[in-house]
Amino acid sequence: MAEAVANVARRVNETVEDGKDTLDLSNCKLISFPDGVFKVLRSVSDNIRVITLADNELKTVSSKVFSTFPQLRELDLRGNVLTKLPDAVGGMEHLTCINLANNSFSIFPDKITEIASLERINLEGNSITEIPVEKLSDMPALKWLNVKSNPLDSNTQSALQSPHNFETES
Repeated sequence: MAEAVANVARRVNETVEDGKDTLDLSNCKLISFPDGVFKVLRSVSDNIRVITLADNELKTVSSKVFSTFPQLRELDLRGNVLTKLPDAVGGMEHLTCINLANNSFSIFPDKITEIASLERINLEGNSITEIPVEKLSDMPALKWLNVKSNPLDSNTQSALQSPHNFETES
């Protein structure tokens, strides 16, 4: 445990000291986003464009992640045990890519359809049966959707076969 905490602290300090626009906390055995990180990153939070929290044990993502990093462009949450996202994700004005692959979603995280700038959504390897294809079609920037390895119902599969303004992998 101490090693995991030291690893997180080292990576956060590197981000701050080097003025990086990326925060990589993948493979840190996190079960939640550490509150202390918000304080340490306060001075550079507007500069953070990419956050990777892949391959942890996150069950939830704090809405504070979205309010603290308003300039976020990419969010990588693959390989966790997430079942939902906070409503605050819908307010991310600059987010272009969200990776939610290999989590525990059984319901499509509807709030992401409110992100006008979103270009790429990866939901591969979840337990989603239905996808709001109409809402996705209304997303102005969406270019790519990956829903491979989900138990999609036949209506959703049919709807995804129709031509859309985005590429689908299913």
